[in-house]
Amino acid sequence: MRTALVTWDYPPSPSGLSTAAREIAESLKLAGADVTVFSMGRDDEAAIGGIRVVGCRIADEAGLGRLRLWGGVGHLAAPLAFRDAVLAEHMRRPFAVVEATNWYAPAVFLAGRPGLALVTRNSTPCAFSRDPPSSARDRFDGWMSDKLERRQARHSAGLISNTADHARRIAVEYGLEQGAQPHAVIGLSLPPEMIERGKAAAYPALEAGQAARLLFVGRAEHRKGFDALMEAAAILAREAEAGGPDFALRLAGVSDDALAGDLPEAARRRIEALGRVDESDLAAEYAGAHAVLAPSRYESFGLVYQEGMAYGRPMVASNEDASAREFVGQAGAGAMAETTSGPALADAIRAVLTNADYRRSLREKALLATGRFTRRTLGTETLALYEKALARV
Repeated sequence: MRTALVTWDYPPSPSGLSTAAREIAESLKLAGADVTVFSMGRDDEAAIGGIRVVGCRIADEAGLGRLRLWGGVGHLAAPLAFRDAVLAEHMRRPFAVVEATNWYAPAVFLAGRPGLALVTRNSTPCAFSRDPPSSARDRFDGWMSDKLERRQARHSAGLISNTADHARRIAVEYGLEQGAQPHAVIGLSLPPEMIERGKAAAYPALEAGQAARLLFVGRAEHRKGFDALMEAAAILAREAEAGGPDFALRLAGVSDDALAGDLPEAARRRIEALGRVDESDLAAEYAGAHAVLAPSRYESFGLVYQEGMAYGRPMVASNEDASAREFVGQAGAGAMAETTSGPALADAIRAVLTNADYRRSLREKALLATGRFTRRTLGTETLALYEKALARV
């Protein structure tokens, strides 16, 4: 089966979307599919891990580049660029299936096209990620992105979500009619080399009086619980100043300007914003961490949970997120904050900081839970959904 994968980003560029795209592409290749990736994150063509990757980056001076500057309608630029790139390849040698993320609807203009099955693999809808609109332009921008996502989902020949709760929330958000198209629940895998690195990474020693190294991986946004994390850091920093357990919090994917100006000095001294980190540096951060903090209010899947557990690092997550409850809480691999709030998160982190036996137990359970999702299952289950989607075209 010849397939196209439309993605915003692809390795070596570091992001969750990039990691997911590589796992999808390489799992499909492993299952026997012929995969071509179309990525907005590059402007060249390359072979990466045996996968052909076609760059679709829009030049700022191009017509579509200028279109992107317009609020709301600027969201049409990337889908138009992807449509043209995919159809040019399709005319030379047809694709059976095109897969794309739902996020900002990059394949909306490929949906419903005769002879081509579009499958949408849902990540978090953009409506769940953005801050409350502060202007009419922001409201129009959000309305347009939501409208495009709904249209792509409703006109897709098949849908994939990461968990059952995710599939339910997607159906509600996009107003999908039950049974209108096949909708599979398929979990994402981790690169096999990451799992091997994680298993081989010894847990760093933590002597009495030494600051524990805590790691956050993600964006500085409300959905990720970043506000609660900063409040918890302020609480724990005050306690450390008074003789409580000390810590150093490292923020991968977060820049200095995302830190609030009113953050207490005691907390700021203990926080380092690392900005974007590449794959090797992120591996070193996981290996050096005593615990991984992932207090998201909502995740469609939560690759950070899987990554932290692959390294056997005690997790700190929030009971508000269904994926955290399923992957971290049920596995016993982390301390679960009752709510995504500063005090509740501080309580969960404190429990990890102060109890070596508890950290050891969480580590053991995290390692036991690793490898639940593999490229083999991802590829075969995805192809099975593709076949169902093709039957509707």
